[in-house]
Amino acid sequence: MAGHDHDGVVRAHSDSSLTMRPAPLVTRELREERERLLLRPGATVAEGAGHRARQEAPDPERTCFERDRDRIVHSAAFRRLAGKTQVVVHPTDHQRTRLTHAIEVAQVATSIARSAGVNVTLADAIALGHDCGHGPGGHASEDAFDAFIPEGYDHGPWGANVVLSGLNLCAETLDGIRNHSWSRPAPSTIEGEIVSWADRIAYCAHDLEDAIHAGIVTLDDVPKQVAEVAGRTRREQLGTFIRAVADTIDRYGTVGMEPAEAAALAELRNFNYERIYVRPASREQSRAVIEVLHALVEFYAAHPEAMPEPPDDDAGTETAVRAAVTYVAGMTDRYAFSSAVSELGWDPDRLPQGIDHGE
Repeated sequence: MAGHDHDGVVRAHSDSSLTMRPAPLVTRELREERERLLLRPGATVAEGAGHRARQEAPDPERTCFERDRDRIVHSAAFRRLAGKTQVVVHPTDHQRTRLTHAIEVAQVATSIARSAGVNVTLADAIALGHDCGHGPGGHASEDAFDAFIPEGYDHGPWGANVVLSGLNLCAETLDGIRNHSWSRPAPSTIEGEIVSWADRIAYCAHDLEDAIHAGIVTLDDVPKQVAEVAGRTRREQLGTFIRAVADTIDRYGTVGMEPAEAAALAELRNFNYERIYVRPASREQSRAVIEVLHALVEFYAAHPEAMPEPPDDDAGTETAVRAAVTYVAGMTDRYAFSSAVSELGWDPDRLPQGIDHGE
């Protein structure tokens, strides 16, 4: 269909009749001015083209952080998150992937940022990009790649410094992605610190929900401290923890939680580690992931010509090894495991298996 012509304007629907009073567009400059007037002191404001490693001209329509968000969403690294493990290798249609996790972290982060009166778009961009450095097979990939990277493989810095480096994102966005994990230095922006909390809130509540649906734990197993403060369900927990961070910003002007809610979140995370992440089936899954990823990196480092973009260096060199890690880390679960079978002759029985309901 070519649409429907109404007085020289083509519309999507033949019966469209809605109109607006003509008015100037809300340009980048106008939105930047509104940010300066409306955001809370201490919030990060967009300015021109932003602080980028490679200078760019400002966009006429989008703020610098809106451009960052768009670049992340349209990137191949972001799309591949749909095929990467969050907790469960070979997830069912109802279990989280890295992509759904990133979207859920963005929802939590923007909810807090909106309530706090800080830059929602920057929080959204950081949240959507925060896990682009993860490899296939979940957190076990970091352990696998550690063996090949002298400084260690950390998905935050790897995502900011390697995976997303070609997007020329703003320094504030990259900083938030690089430092969202609590083991890293604090982010340089309020919005980055909000994403650090949003990530933990999201994965604690959502991983528990996935585990309940998979029959690993039950609602009755949720610790009493968590249930009394934040409830037993994902909906209750998200509501409690989002409000806790927003209220703390309002009362104290800093990003965090008061002790009762913080202790409940910590207890939920401890419970998830003990009952979900390090259960025997999960440990076996991690062992299988590490084994196959080790073999893939070793193969491509020894045969760099097998990679789509071979490095300009000989096989086995540090450059070749780093290129192999970059290539394998970018793979989805399915592609990594099928590559092991096709390229290495890997026995499919040695591949990571799906969740074990009968444990």
